[in-house]
Amino acid sequence: MKIKAAVVRELKSPLTIETLELDEPRPNEARVRLVATGVCHTDAVVRDGVYPMPLPAVLGHEGAGVVEQVGSEVRSVKQGDHVIMSAAYCTHCVQCRSGQVAYCENLFAEDFGGRRTSDGTTALKSADGRIYSSHFFGQSAFATHANVVESALIPVPADVPLDAVAFLGCGMQTGAGAILNELRPRAGSSVAVSGSGAVGLAAVMAARVAGATTIVAIDVHDSRLELAKQLGATHTVNAKSSDTVKELQRFTGGKGVDHILDTTAAPKVLTNLATALGIRGVLALVGAARPGTEVPFEIGASLVRGWTFKTIVQGSSVPQDFIPRLVALWRQGRFSVEKLAKQYKLEDINKAFEDSASGATVKPVIVF
Repeated sequence: MKIKAAVVRELKSPLTIETLELDEPRPNEARVRLVATGVCHTDAVVRDGVYPMPLPAVLGHEGAGVVEQVGSEVRSVKQGDHVIMSAAYCTHCVQCRSGQVAYCENLFAEDFGGRRTSDGTTALKSADGRIYSSHFFGQSAFATHANVVESALIPVPADVPLDAVAFLGCGMQTGAGAILNELRPRAGSSVAVSGSGAVGLAAVMAARVAGATTIVAIDVHDSRLELAKQLGATHTVNAKSSDTVKELQRFTGGKGVDHILDTTAAPKVLTNLATALGIRGVLALVGAARPGTEVPFEIGASLVRGWTFKTIVQGSSVPQDFIPRLVALWRQGRFSVEKLAKQYKLEDINKAFEDSASGATVKPVIVF
């Protein structure tokens, strides 16, 4: 069938809106009519070549829509179901079989390969037969329709407005999951979040859900820090005008922070944040950095503090379990993701990328 899609043709270049041919779903896929999809930093990272993917390609990995057709092997969704889409995983490696699907051993092939892992084909081609990379995160959601692998599909109740929750599949899941699934702060503990974009603000909301009583949002944009206060931050730090470590020590009475989540992946920021940890504190990274990036940490005086540094992928979530939990929190008004979003048409997708990069919009959402 003919679809309209936003295409990355060249690295670090604007996306082009094109008409493409979408093939028939394979047995393990469902065809989804997109209602909305978030624009995530990971899309920009791939567009700019930090993570490689064969071009031309259709990106987009925070889709939501309605199932129009299902393959013969699909069991978790049926025609007419409303779904949110998340990262694909192979389902058969040791990590997947042990419930750690975010750390799938075949993650790059499943999510960045641009081809079906089953037979090496793509779902997309132009009118003249040129092949386009598809199945970005198992979906390629910057399009009116997509053939989506079953592992990337999460059914949600039909009365949930898809344009309001479409982007739970990556950034929101990453930030909230890092707190609720991985760091698991105790009630009454302290949490600091470095970077108050979509991922960071999801972490702020999750820290409040978890019962943390000192929640510090760190950013360089006062507007985002003000939004963080509305979403649950008890304190804020403008890292451009204040000494972050001194402020974190002040907010914790000199004890240091129990849990710090960094979304920036900036080496100098991480080095600095490590000094603000309390005894047995944890510094966790969810931001994407170019492969080969290194961070220096002090290890002499640190030894007796027993602190931990860890990296977290996709919030260490099983999407089919965690995303419905986020939807339930959203229904209760405890995970107010709609306060982050601004909607754009597919034709305005480059403006959405620009506004995300500049900070003008926290979470751009493409609506179809």
